[in-house]
Amino acid sequence: MSGRALLLAAALLLSGCSAVEFAYNNADVWLSWRASHYLDLSDEQAREFDGRAAALLAWHRKQALPAYARLADEAAARLERGATRDDMVWGYDAVRAQAREGIGRAGAALGDFLDRLSPAQVDHLERRLADDNRRYARLWLDGTPEEQRRRRLERLLHTLEDWLGELNDAQRDRVRSFNDAAPYNAAPRDRERRRLQAELLAMLRARRSAGALADWAAHWDRGREPAFAAANRAQLDAMTAMLADVERTLSERQRAHAVDRLREYARDFRALAAAR
Repeated sequence: MSGRALLLAAALLLSGCSAVEFAYNNADVWLSWRASHYLDLSDEQAREFDGRAAALLAWHRKQALPAYARLADEAAARLERGATRDDMVWGYDAVRAQAREGIGRAGAALGDFLDRLSPAQVDHLERRLADDNRRYARLWLDGTPEEQRRRRLERLLHTLEDWLGELNDAQRDRVRSFNDAAPYNAAPRDRERRRLQAELLAMLRARRSAGALADWAAHWDRGREPAFAAANRAQLDAMTAMLADVERTLSERQRAHAVDRLREYARDFRALAAAR
């Protein structure tokens, strides 16, 4: 374990809170750091950003976290009784709805602030986004098609076992068959990322964020290439079918592991919402 990881673990133990609580209670620091990283803010701008971020987090704590808690509890109940494919579609749609509301709120809170960035700061953001694109390429685009799918499979298995515990051979085979057959959308997703980045930079340079950012951010999937939208839907449908198949084979221990995890998230969300 690295020194940084040891310090984080010690801080969590000493504070007596979960990783979710620890991260959320330090979200203001993280947001301030990321804003300075991407925008190279002056001291005065940083203070204004911090005030706006604090107001946004206050709304999020009061309004969004209770909704997250209800969502996690409902997901736990559905999984405990046996989740269907329709339940999985419900979960996906519910999470997207929460994301749209939160991102739209952030856009409304920051639009006029971003309109006052200098041209040099927008150029700085463009360079930071280019750095992100290079990292994305290393993670998802480098290597042969076989190597790309192998990396995707490793991430899928890691995520599922984080939620369910160790998978059995049949479950791993089902995940592998999905990975072998499902479209690999990393290249069109990269083009989609770059399209959104270009739209954001154009908005900032035209100083149109105050009137446009909230709606644009909340509808990030509007204006996608038709081919990418279709491939993304096909991949989601295949993923949902795979998860439904795995769900039907869960052991009592695996099901309990996931249900407990969801209920732990619900408890964390409620505790954070009450600590305002």
